[in-house]
Amino acid sequence: MKIKEIIVVEGKDDTAAIKRALDADTIETNGSAINQETIEKIKLAQKTRGVIVFTDPDFPGQKIRNTITNDVPGCKHAFIEKADALHKHGRGVGVEHASPEMIRQALQDAQVMQETYEETITQEDLVTAGLIGGEGAKERREKLGRLLKIGYTNGKQLHKRLMMFQISQRDFAEAIEAIREEEQNA
Repeated sequence: MKIKEIIVVEGKDDTAAIKRALDADTIETNGSAINQETIEKIKLAQKTRGVIVFTDPDFPGQKIRNTITNDVPGCKHAFIEKADALHKHGRGVGVEHASPEMIRQALQDAQVMQETYEETITQEDLVTAGLIGGEGAKERREKLGRLLKIGYTNGKQLHKRLMMFQISQRDFAEAIEAIREEEQNA
């Protein structure tokens, strides 16, 4: 499997994991303090081949993702669940620990975040669905992120992420229904 876009990752170990999974080129940010030279490389890559941002499912990874989103509009974003990015001995979390299958799936599911968006899902919808402020809300947000392939986010950022990926009311409702069914059957 060859990917046309250039994949932005955090470091050398992530690049090695990507290369084990498929044929792709990467740009490494070398940590969450992305310098201007790296931003310029990402801008050029976006202009010429397209970019998929694929960072670790942790705070520094989200910081990198936010920086790139602000400086280089139109990039695709791929997400991997924290559970799929854990070191086999529990020491650390990152793309480098994911299986080749999980990496390929995350890259296949990559989506573009929209800069301007129409509100189809309200803050009230999130509260009604039990995604904000209540018992089990975090677990439901994790499940929702997995089902909609938008990654996990905290309660404050969930609404923005749903809007940025233009998740439809229908897709949202179907995901919530699947989560409720899973909870009832547990």
